[in-house]
Amino acid sequence: MDAIWLTNFREKLDSHYAWPSLYTFKFIVPTGREEEVKNLFPKHTSSEKLSKNGKYTSITINMMMPSSDAVIEVYQSASVIEGLIAL
Repeated sequence: MDAIWLTNFREKLDSHYAWPSLYTFKFIVPTGREEEVKNLFPKHTSSEKLSKNGKYTSITINMMMPSSDAVIEVYQSASVIEGLIAL
């Protein structure tokens, strides 16, 4: 994630949310990598949906976040998961 993108994303988050706020994280991962994503949110419940062909799983997690910086930290932590797509 480059600095300009991060700055723009932070500004968008701050304009749409009043922190602290409930934030919805959505990820798509190759099936079999779901636990890697869920391990980022050990105290939170996730919902999962398998793709039509079963190759991918979408994961949705709602989490109370204190700031846009905290949201960005989660995305940065998730970015190391191979094949992950963040929505």
